[in-house]
Amino acid sequence: MRRNRLGKTDVHVTELGFGGGPLGGLFAPLDDETAAGALEAAWDSGIRYFDTSPHYGIGHSERRTGALLRDRPRDEFTLSTKVGRLLVPQDPAGRMDESFAVPATHRRVWDFTRDGVRRSVEDSLERMGVNRIDVLFLHDAEEHFEDALRDGYPALAELRAQGVVGAIGAGMYHPGKLARLVRESDVDVVMLSGRYTLLDHSALDDLLPLCTDRGVSVLAASVFNSGLLATARPTEGSTFDYAPAAPPLLRRAHRIADVCEAHGVTLPELAMAFPLRHPAVAGIVVGMRTAEEVRGNIAAFDAEIPPGLWDDLRGEGLLDERAPVK
Repeated sequence: MRRNRLGKTDVHVTELGFGGGPLGGLFAPLDDETAAGALEAAWDSGIRYFDTSPHYGIGHSERRTGALLRDRPRDEFTLSTKVGRLLVPQDPAGRMDESFAVPATHRRVWDFTRDGVRRSVEDSLERMGVNRIDVLFLHDAEEHFEDALRDGYPALAELRAQGVVGAIGAGMYHPGKLARLVRESDVDVVMLSGRYTLLDHSALDDLLPLCTDRGVSVLAASVFNSGLLATARPTEGSTFDYAPAAPPLLRRAHRIADVCEAHGVTLPELAMAFPLRHPAVAGIVVGMRTAEEVRGNIAAFDAEIPPGLWDDLRGEGLLDERAPVK
């Protein structure tokens, strides 16, 4: 699988990365054996970029990711995790976590301070059982952006200067705030969630041109917009950004699916191919929870997209004229 460099660093990622959110029990419980099977299938398929976070399952995702990677040659894979939330132990008292289907053994405390960032990195290394993290992101800082920019970014830059991590950036869904970070700091990469997809081209307004100009790489996450683009045809109850999809979005997705079918391509195949056509995008990150999902995503990722399909999408007014596709 092709690898691309992040910014001007020596860190490279495979164009398809393994997103660790589902490993934390996102939406539904997940047992260790199934999670291990998904990770093994990803490794066997050639995926060598793995992304996780303390937030995902209050540590479950990091532990499960580390269980696979700690036994693999360290120079053969790229590992990213995130900072901004510290995990504080607590008595679950029979409760489940509010965000993931796991017992509430910890609570999250927002912390973008230098000490908080360093403690988060130490905790992540211990949970994963690895000797280093390659990429470190400020995570979900939309509502804490000034703290993340003022305190979190310098802490990441210090860790990069010390060689503790190879590349730094932020993972958010807000392209405007990511654009401000790119303007006002020296990050290497941003992970953009759901804002450069077949259904949302808002990153073309500012973020993607800015990243191209400044040599900052983009990793596109949530390329299926949480479900609406994940099947050949949207189904009843399909979600967009984790909420029921509005009728105009459903109609647009069906129109794109019509064009796909005319060219023998599926909606997920096109959804995975689209972001990678932009020169700033170094890779896509797709959340996976089972070996079957991994194999399905690999097949979709490997699909050939006929050039005429892009032309037809433009002709139907379904693709922003600014979006590079060739």
